[in-house]
Amino acid sequence: MALYVDADACPVKAEIERVGTRHKAQMYFVSNGGLRMSQNPLVEMVIVPEGPDVADMWIAERAAAGDVVVTGDIPLAAKCIEAGALVLKHNGEMLTEKNVGNVLATRDLMSDLRSADPFRQGGGKSFGKADRSRFLDALERAMRMAGSRT
Repeated sequence: MALYVDADACPVKAEIERVGTRHKAQMYFVSNGGLRMSQNPLVEMVIVPEGPDVADMWIAERAAAGDVVVTGDIPLAAKCIEAGALVLKHNGEMLTEKNVGNVLATRDLMSDLRSADPFRQGGGKSFGKADRSRFLDALERAMRMAGSRT
């Protein structure tokens, strides 16, 4: 079992490392730079070349059944689900074969709405303590599910 993290703009890195260590999972934090190195022997910081979706492609090529992927990138999530991996968003929402199509369609619709109205940009809501708690609970469940699949 491996734990892949799309580390750019990931607000829950410490939580991921804590749960991954408890489950003795190899963790890959993938980014195109700017990651703080970890002393944890189970954590590998993967720096990919700059470019569109390079980190996503690295994860998608490796994620497989029995792995867990943490990402906010919906197209990446869809690829990983297709490969059999369990996928969590940073807010703890699990993406599955049943809901990823709707999430992808909503993402595309919102993108179209934002591009049609330049004044509708919105900064999103802040990430708080309840969000971290919800994520930790969801990651723990996902790790147990992934462990039972191997």
